Amino acid sequence: MEKMEFENAMKRLEKIVKELEDGKLPLEKAIDRFEEALKLAKTCRDKLEKARLRVEKLVKEEESYGTEPFEPEEEEDEESSQI
Repeated sequence: MEKMEFENAMKRLEKIVKELEDGKLPLEKAIDRFEEALKLAKTCRDKLEKARLRVEKLVKEEESYGTEPFEPEEEEDEESSQI
């Protein structure tokens, strides 16, 4: 399930939740679906955590560059620059 994309895992998880809420599954199938849902939930949590860490790293890298307000340089008079 680790290779499953986050969006696909969420869609499958939502489908399982609806099936379980419906209450029409036999007990053994309901338990199987519940087990699958737990694995999917873990996969989603792990992927979200990796994404959070990645974004956090990008933000820290950006902050380390430092930023300064942009102040346009004053243009020199063309005549004085040609001398």
